[in-house]
Amino acid sequence: MAVELTTREEFAVLTLNRPEALNALSFRIIDDIGRAFDEVAKSKARALIITGAGTKAFCAGADIKELRNRDLIAQKRTAELGQAVFSKLDALPIASIAVINGYAFGGGLELALASTFRLATANAKVGLPEIKLGLIPGYGGTQRLPRVIGEARALEMIMTGRTVGAEEAFRIGLINRIVEGDPVTAGMAFAREFTGYSLPVLALARSAVKRALDVPVHEGLKIEADLSTLAFQTKDAAEGTAAFEEKRKPGFIDA
Repeated sequence: MAVELTTREEFAVLTLNRPEALNALSFRIIDDIGRAFDEVAKSKARALIITGAGTKAFCAGADIKELRNRDLIAQKRTAELGQAVFSKLDALPIASIAVINGYAFGGGLELALASTFRLATANAKVGLPEIKLGLIPGYGGTQRLPRVIGEARALEMIMTGRTVGAEEAFRIGLINRIVEGDPVTAGMAFAREFTGYSLPVLALARSAVKRALDVPVHEGLKIEADLSTLAFQTKDAAEGTAAFEEKRKPGFIDA
């Protein structure tokens, strides 16, 4: 199968398994990814880790041969499909970690951008090269990249189509860390830095930060007050504060 969804310990692992095509995204694969996200949303996984099979590519982007000779209606529907599927990833109740091992171009980088966190191996190379084909990103790249690295850097990457290596990607905030070894193992180790905490409260924290990007600061502060109050009402808040006073490790009930 080109899209494999498995479980490793407390984590869901989605692997793009098409190494002979550098894990490129066909329209069928995008559909399969969407169904996998639906399964993850209903699972008991504490985080989702996404990677690509092999050592050369996380995902080299769209399957270019499928883009030729398409009418405008079909092309728009394709863009809307990719956006809808990647928005499912963005909206998962648990955090997601894209471990970029090798190339992540076009739709591959857009998939990573929809993830909560991005890690990369030292050989990672990322970019949105659509401009070189007379196109622009269509699966969310023009919207998510500026939110991650800022407008000026995003415009440069999109309008030049240039490739960015792992070191530069880390420096500009496109990835969180450069990792070594097995990508899934690295993703699991990163996830364990936060998945031991209360999952409902982690979700509230993510919601507060994400919503801050869409509203003025004074509105964001209202959202923060509301969500922090919801967190305070959880059993985990009572357990966490009690554990602090008793100088012990908390045993989160909703974790």
